[in-house]
Amino acid sequence: MSSENTPQPTHETNHLVKLIVGAIGVVFGDIGTSPLYAFKESFITSQMEPDIPHVMAILSLIFWAMTITVTIKYVTFIMRADNKGEGGSLALMALASRFSKNTMMSAMLIPVLGIFAASLFYGDSVITPAISVLSAVEGLQVVAPALSHWVLPITLFILALLFAVQKAGTGFVGKFFGPITCLWFITIAVLGLSHIIQNPQILLSINPWYAISLFINEPTVAFLLLGSVVLAITGAEALYADMGHFGKLPIRLGWVGLIFPSLMLNYFGQGAYIIAHPEGVVNPFYMMAPEWASWPLLILATLATIIASQAVITGAFSVTKQAIQLGYLPRMSIIHTHDKHIGQIYIPFINWMLLIFVYMLVLSFQTSSNLAHAYGIAVTGTMVIDTLLLAIVMSKMWNWKKKVIVPLISILLTVDLAFFLSTCTKIPHGGWFPLALGLVLFILLVTWKRGRELVLMRIRAISMPTDIFFRDYCENFPKVPGTAIYMFNLSEGIPNALMLNLRHNKVLHERNIFLHVSIEEKSYVEEDQRVRIVNLGHDFYRFTIRYGFMDEVNVPEVLAKENIHGLDMEMSDISYFIGRETVVPTELPGMALWREHVFALMTRNASSIVAYYKLPSHKVIELGSRIDI
Repeated sequence: MSSENTPQPTHETNHLVKLIVGAIGVVFGDIGTSPLYAFKESFITSQMEPDIPHVMAILSLIFWAMTITVTIKYVTFIMRADNKGEGGSLALMALASRFSKNTMMSAMLIPVLGIFAASLFYGDSVITPAISVLSAVEGLQVVAPALSHWVLPITLFILALLFAVQKAGTGFVGKFFGPITCLWFITIAVLGLSHIIQNPQILLSINPWYAISLFINEPTVAFLLLGSVVLAITGAEALYADMGHFGKLPIRLGWVGLIFPSLMLNYFGQGAYIIAHPEGVVNPFYMMAPEWASWPLLILATLATIIASQAVITGAFSVTKQAIQLGYLPRMSIIHTHDKHIGQIYIPFINWMLLIFVYMLVLSFQTSSNLAHAYGIAVTGTMVIDTLLLAIVMSKMWNWKKKVIVPLISILLTVDLAFFLSTCTKIPHGGWFPLALGLVLFILLVTWKRGRELVLMRIRAISMPTDIFFRDYCENFPKVPGTAIYMFNLSEGIPNALMLNLRHNKVLHERNIFLHVSIEEKSYVEEDQRVRIVNLGHDFYRFTIRYGFMDEVNVPEVLAKENIHGLDMEMSDISYFIGRETVVPTELPGMALWREHVFALMTRNASSIVAYYKLPSHKVIELGSRIDI
């Protein structure tokens, strides 16, 4: 056949393949390395005998947990609830809130659920790198027992290297990690298949009766076992959180076409190996490999677990940006690492804080088995909240009928709650750490939100009404050429920075603009809806520039567009006036005094509004004022 008649892959197909490979390298790392520890921990935690009934029961639980929670809940349903391509608990919260307007649920319940889920995700972002890398390096204890004392130093070195390369960007990391992760999944599939062939009856564990019978015969053991089985599905929430980096289609195709089959083949292979070699329950993943493959497998597993951490790290970056845009965190330096994919970002502060907490965990718990006691509760808590928010989206946004929603959510919630309650038994043994970290972050998030509301209330209270200003002040000052832009996040009144400028400089500019940057509870705002302008008269205007919580904020770029609503502005003649508030905690009604001190500390450490709005620093004048809260 001539080359002319041979179908050539289209550009779109090549692009999709690259996205799938990139997604495999970034999104599936966490859930993809769970075979290293999930199966063995199920026996260690429950102290069950590694006999045929117990092996089959555990495999049945793992298979159905993956099918119901990952394939049905996240891949099929929750990934439909994208906020213009973006995922994660905050995106789901924004959707649920938008379609539940003017209700007590939208005002109170939904924000609390969304923010707490986001807080718990940070706990997962700390534990996943620690347990993933540590569990892989512990393969030294099987491959080369004499080198066991090097496990911790090697783990710490690898983690430092992982967080150091984050500044290169998700695209670079995915391009590098994708092929390695594909090799990892093919390897574990082949490794598992080689043992399944020797005992094909292990595939019968797909039958849910094996799991059900364990709950009937040994209910307590089965309940506690769920806390270890859940380790097999940790990372499912990262599929949704990282959706904005690659899109839903590449993630779905990657899961169905490679990830799910490879994972189950490996788990079934571990089960077949343990039935034949019960002593292998100590570390079946490494022990079922042929001796010649031990070192290559150890190296590949270490690389795979480095990659596993990538899913939650990039997810933490996405969640942080969304929280900043929605007003739950102070401004931070956000670096965009790709000129075309706006979701690919790097946040230095979050990156290094995660590394510090990961180091604390590794040095405190020292082994992956100890870390397994702390792992799972943050993940299952997030999963429960995601299901509740999904129910609201199904009802309010998708307008599904109750006869469809109720049974589906009941099944998903039953599974989620079973896992969550089982992992709650880990709280005394280390599970308190992600909960404590999540609670601290939750307090910080809601404190910042409430503190900003109090500041705006105080500013609104001291702002001069527009009509009084035009009547008594406007015509009393000489005007100088140029345009003055006053950053002012209120829709009424006169900016305090303008009054301070008049007090000190005693002049007005020819044109004055009160600029309000509004972050909407949706991921993106269309360009034709970006700017709203109100002519206040006397050459005064009120601008509102609208952004979604995943949009790139760049004020000068918007202002530089030709003829904005009939106004021609010469960028070289613009001066930006910013009011810098010094927050002073007081006994005034608002928040508890300790929360006001926390808010004041966060305010002092927030990154500059100049950098956040991309303002030219040489054209910015900052005027300070005191705000009592």
